[in-house]
Amino acid sequence: MSAVEIKLPKMGESISEATVINWLVAEGDEVELDQTIVEVATDKVDSEVPSPHYGMITKILVAPDEVVEVGKTIALIEVSENNSGSISTSKKSSSSASKDSVKETSQTKAPKVPKKQIPSVSNSASSYTLNANQNTFFSPLVVSIAKQHHISFEELARIPATGNDGRLRKSDIFKYIEEGRPAQFAQPVAEASGFQVPNLKLDKGKGKIVEMDRMRQMIADHMVFSKHTSPHVTAYVEADLTDMVNWRNANKKAFQEKYGEKLTFTPLFVEAVAKAVKDFPMINVSVDGKNIIVKKEINIGMATALPSGNLIVPVVKNADQKDLKTIAAEVNALAEKARNNKLKHDETSGSTFTISNVGTFGSLMGTPIINQPEVAILATGIIKKRAEVMEYEDGDKIEIRQMMYLSLSFDHRVVDGFLGGSFLRRVADYFEDFKADRKI
Repeated sequence: MSAVEIKLPKMGESISEATVINWLVAEGDEVELDQTIVEVATDKVDSEVPSPHYGMITKILVAPDEVVEVGKTIALIEVSENNSGSISTSKKSSSSASKDSVKETSQTKAPKVPKKQIPSVSNSASSYTLNANQNTFFSPLVVSIAKQHHISFEELARIPATGNDGRLRKSDIFKYIEEGRPAQFAQPVAEASGFQVPNLKLDKGKGKIVEMDRMRQMIADHMVFSKHTSPHVTAYVEADLTDMVNWRNANKKAFQEKYGEKLTFTPLFVEAVAKAVKDFPMINVSVDGKNIIVKKEINIGMATALPSGNLIVPVVKNADQKDLKTIAAEVNALAEKARNNKLKHDETSGSTFTISNVGTFGSLMGTPIINQPEVAILATGIIKKRAEVMEYEDGDKIEIRQMMYLSLSFDHRVVDGFLGGSFLRRVADYFEDFKADRKI
């Protein structure tokens, strides 16, 4: 028997770390090859980590709720010599006894993390001010660490930064945490003519207390972060989808018979939006401090409801390079995985532009919050029949048309009104110019 390290595997191209949720085995347990031993979570989805060997878990090195970098050792396993999963009788009996003892104490045996002595805040908090850092750009890694420790952006701004151009580094925030977060309750220093944050004692009322689940907490943090980071502006247009609606109604049955895929409006929206993004590449960007990163790929995220009521954003990669049949197949597969909580990390990461179909819930229109680090998000409202005045050469006529409102929330740091409005109008034009005689 030999001891082997079990390391946190790579879970996606953009995933650098994960949080341990729950160990499904204890020290001394025998495990089989590919048996799930621990559940971990990233800012996207939850995942299960399987055992890479047959053998016995000898040491668990990471406690629940601890953040682990990809490639770091999380446990040690004593690998079976024949690696076949056959376990001797003596091993089984000792393992059973071990399991019995574990049951008497706790369900899982995780290492105890010693709590660090938290120094008094009263002496050092006064040395921190709300405007300690002039550079308020925080890297995704720093933001991720802050979320794990429930550190607000106001508190991040008080942490002394040692990086270039006054940027907050990973070591800065860990040092601050080790010091006991002395600026956690520091009050902002009001300037002579400045604004002081009021200490409002709001009456939150009484009632049943429901604790947020982990995903809802992450969504809340992400939304607050987005509003703090990007100055949101929302523009609106309406589009006549009559030709698109009539074509889809006439061809959805034949489309499913030919390709074996349901034809919803989502792939039609994704197809048109990808074309518009290609026309306006500065919509397909992200902000890195004082730099703008123009993305080469056009990856369209689509906000999708989970059974829990939370939202997740699966991604259609390289949507501009795919035909309608392929987009429809991917949209249907991603939606099905979302309903069954089967989405993988790669399927929810890497989006460069997001669509939120608020019309699914019957909403006329919406003002969505930007999905960071993107700079714009499109909301599509309900498609509704309305009487519209149509202009013809022989005069105006009133007709029943299929109308829909579109709204675009964009980051005014890098997307001005002209770009945002032009892009939104182009999306509406692609919707309205849909070819009624298009072949499936």
